[in-house]
Amino acid sequence: MKVEVVYALPEEQSLIALDVQEGTTVMEAIVLSQLLNKYPEIDLNTYKVGIFSKVTTLTAVLREFDRVEIYRPLKIDPKEIRRKKAEKNKKLTK
Repeated sequence: MKVEVVYALPEEQSLIALDVQEGTTVMEAIVLSQLLNKYPEIDLNTYKVGIFSKVTTLTAVLREFDRVEIYRPLKIDPKEIRRKKAEKNKKLTK
């Protein structure tokens, strides 16, 4: 069955198309993609993974045409960004 494994950095994106057997897990697809070799900073103990933008586990079994996504940790909390932006806007309106 056909699946894809994706990992994105701000400056580049890697999308690897694979033909895998039924019963293949997210972890197995990631290993087969060789992205762990290309990007040694990927730490599957801390990075989250998903299928089509929905967080899942490394043991989840894939279905035909699934897209496995490896998510980098956020450097800045989105809530913190919004809070700082609101503070800045508040100062500008005074």
